[in-house]
Amino acid sequence: MEGAGYRVVFEKGGVYLHTSAKKYQDRDSLIAGVIRVVEKDSDVLLHWAPVEEVGDSTQILFSKKDSSGGDSCTSEEEPTFDPGYEPDWAVISTVRPQPRHSEPTRGAEPSSPQGSWAFSVSLGELKSIRRSKPGLSWAYLVLVTQAGGSLPALHFHRGGTRALLRVLSRYLLLASSPQDSRLYLVFPHDSSALSNSFHHLQLFDQDSSNVVSRFLQDPYSTTFSSFSRVTNFFRGALQPQPEGASSDLPPPPDDEPEPGFEVISCVELGPRPTVERGPPVTEEEWMRHVGPEGRLQQVPELKNRIFSGGLSPGLRREAWKFLLGYLSWEGTAEEHKAHVRKKTDEYFRMKLQWKSVSPEQERRNSLLHGYRSLIERDVSRTDRNNKFYEGPENPGLGLLNDILLTYCMYHFDLGYVQGMSDLLSPILYVIQNEVDAFWCFCGFMELVQGNFEESQETMKRQLGCLLLLLRVLDPPLCDFLDSQDSGSLCFCFRWLLIWFKREFPFLDVLRLWEVLWTGLPGPNLHLLVACAILDMERDTLMLSGFGSNEILKHINELTMKLSVEDVLTRAEALHRQLTACPELPHNVQEILGLASPAEPHSPSPTVSPLPLSPTRAAPSPPPPADTAPQPDSSLEILPEEEDDGADS
Repeated sequence: MEGAGYRVVFEKGGVYLHTSAKKYQDRDSLIAGVIRVVEKDSDVLLHWAPVEEVGDSTQILFSKKDSSGGDSCTSEEEPTFDPGYEPDWAVISTVRPQPRHSEPTRGAEPSSPQGSWAFSVSLGELKSIRRSKPGLSWAYLVLVTQAGGSLPALHFHRGGTRALLRVLSRYLLLASSPQDSRLYLVFPHDSSALSNSFHHLQLFDQDSSNVVSRFLQDPYSTTFSSFSRVTNFFRGALQPQPEGASSDLPPPPDDEPEPGFEVISCVELGPRPTVERGPPVTEEEWMRHVGPEGRLQQVPELKNRIFSGGLSPGLRREAWKFLLGYLSWEGTAEEHKAHVRKKTDEYFRMKLQWKSVSPEQERRNSLLHGYRSLIERDVSRTDRNNKFYEGPENPGLGLLNDILLTYCMYHFDLGYVQGMSDLLSPILYVIQNEVDAFWCFCGFMELVQGNFEESQETMKRQLGCLLLLLRVLDPPLCDFLDSQDSGSLCFCFRWLLIWFKREFPFLDVLRLWEVLWTGLPGPNLHLLVACAILDMERDTLMLSGFGSNEILKHINELTMKLSVEDVLTRAEALHRQLTACPELPHNVQEILGLASPAEPHSPSPTVSPLPLSPTRAAPSPPPPADTAPQPDSSLEILPEEEDDGADS
């Protein structure tokens, strides 16, 4: 759209201001508006204005998610999120007015109370842009100006953050910070300024202006061909300098530290080694590790054998109690018997707590009633094609129900969440004892209980770690997924939530879990299992021209078609390939358990790991207590962590 002296190059409706800091916004705190990028005279403006009164926030309808096929809350940029089960998420459907186009002006008097929120800022005044974390709510952007102030957060109820950033990149250079992958530092398209910066950094042998020119024209090839020394430069910059040493770089300003950024070339991984898995551990081999008093001997060797080959079916009932922490690897046979007696008494005391609740009491205990209803519903559809649970009056279903209700007494804070029945079912199938199965289930939940927390911070962190591993192992696949709006890897959500329970045949799940429970060859092997599956499917995904919906459909159709031995073999090979790399980024080493987590420089969120960074020889000292906040830490209105939006 063009007018006298201006031209609208981008426009997106459904961009809201949330004027309340409450966790849940009411209709009076939401202001619907339109965001535009406008070329006016010799300047480029970012302009937000509320829609006219006919379509203001008083017409917002609060309802359940609309499944009629409309685009009320999704767009082609944001594929439907499938967590693998059926939560009843409440979302907001909005009225779609047609905003009236008008020329954006600065300093105009507002015609309504909502009009007072309108703003217009020159792109040259921007200092940084922060994106929301991947999640299940709306995506938002926060813009910080050169003066250090922040504009109201822009919440994209219909998607569009990626499209806006792509348009802004025509006029600005957006550099992602390694300290916060959601923070973009803003630089003007000024080749002379960039050339001068590169000259001071001494990163290139050739003429810096030529590098910048090629970088602006073809950033990818120039990055990987000419920026090969950036990693070494930043590694040296992180090293403490000797006293008296001078630096060519000017010191940072004293008022507030500017988060840096770096351009990382591909990590040079060596060849992937060949891995051969061994045979399962037999009962005879297990008995050779049992000492005179029933104490297990040479436990590390035994765990290595379980990792490389799994367990024979007849041994699982005994060995799983050790793998899940119910029985101690160092205990004697008599100590184990005493421990089982104690835990049996403890279990039935907890079971009695809910068994003794009368129907009259339960009517006044909505929490217990809700847990009971949810458990009954989930148990009735858990592994019903397995002979151990088939049939309407199967006693196995009653045991599942009782164990899960007792777990609600054991862990009041967590209670029961959909998906837990999937984790208990194989354990009860193998152990076939109510008390032992309960305590083994508790041991498993110690490993994965963060997956079921309401905030989903643990799941978000795992998806971030998975993305980081995949970025090192297969950058082209990551770039492809990102180009198809699948870079958040949300299609892996169910894999990580219930440890691939619905991806493999039932008996293969038993083999997979016992291998993962060994904790070998390091933590987070389940993430490498996910990488192995994606590695096996990379050609199909990349060569078939799949879009985001086709990618999600293809991943879902892998259910029951994967070979657990092939996946485990590939996952172990990926682990060996990564650990053999001498230049493995430090945060990847943290994921694999090869390095201790670096001391954070600031109280930044721990939802996802840092972007790729070079191996650090020594951690930098923490900032002093009086360090000034980051430029965008003075935000006044932002959603709580669990309400951050997703924009795939």
